[in-house]
Amino acid sequence: MTIRLLLADDQELIRSALERLLDMEEDFSVVASVGRGDQVADAARRTQPDVALLDVEMPGLDGLAAAALLAQHAPGCRTLILTTFGRPGYLRRAIEAGAAGFVVKDSPVDELAVAIRRVAAGERVIDPALAAATIAHGRSPLTQRERDVLVAARSGTTVADMAGRLFLSEGTVRNHLSAVIAKTGAKNRFDALRIAEERGWL
Repeated sequence: MTIRLLLADDQELIRSALERLLDMEEDFSVVASVGRGDQVADAARRTQPDVALLDVEMPGLDGLAAAALLAQHAPGCRTLILTTFGRPGYLRRAIEAGAAGFVVKDSPVDELAVAIRRVAAGERVIDPALAAATIAHGRSPLTQRERDVLVAARSGTTVADMAGRLFLSEGTVRNHLSAVIAKTGAKNRFDALRIAEERGWL
C-alpha cells in the first residue's frame, strides 16, 4: 500500500529536499507540497493524503493551526509535525490540535520514514526527549489574552500601540503584562517573551 503524503514547509530548499528523499521510499508518494499554512487544508481536500507533514512556523497559518483544521475538515489525513523547534509547549499544543506525531527535523531520514509509517498505521509518534521536557514544564500558565498581549509585545511597541492594536485599555495591557511577567518569573516583558517562546507557549 502506498502512503500518500502532503508536505508543508515555508523553506523551499528543505521542502524540495524532503520531497525527493521521501519519494525514494517505495511505499511513499508525495501528492502535495505547499509553502504556507493557509494552503494546507485546500491541498488536502484536492489530493486526499494519508499523512500531512507540517512545519510549525509558516506564513498565513502556523502548522499547529493547520493541524487543527485538518483534524476538523480532513479526518482521514493524519498529521505529523516536523519542526526545527522542539519546544515543550509546541508538543502539547500539537496534540491538542489533533496531531498524531511530533518529530524534530534533525532526526535521521530512516527514523522519519518509520514515524510516517507508524502514524499512517494509526499510532502516535512523539520524540521521547521532547515528551519528557513537556511533562517537566507542564501546561502553559498563560491565558489566551495574556498570549495575545505578549505576541503584540514582539514588535517592541509602546503599551499605547499594543492597546490600540488589541482594542484594550492601556491599563488592561499593563495588567496583562504584569501577570505574564509574574507567571514566567521574568525580569521584564521582553524576558517574558523569550521564556514563553523557548517553551513554545506562543
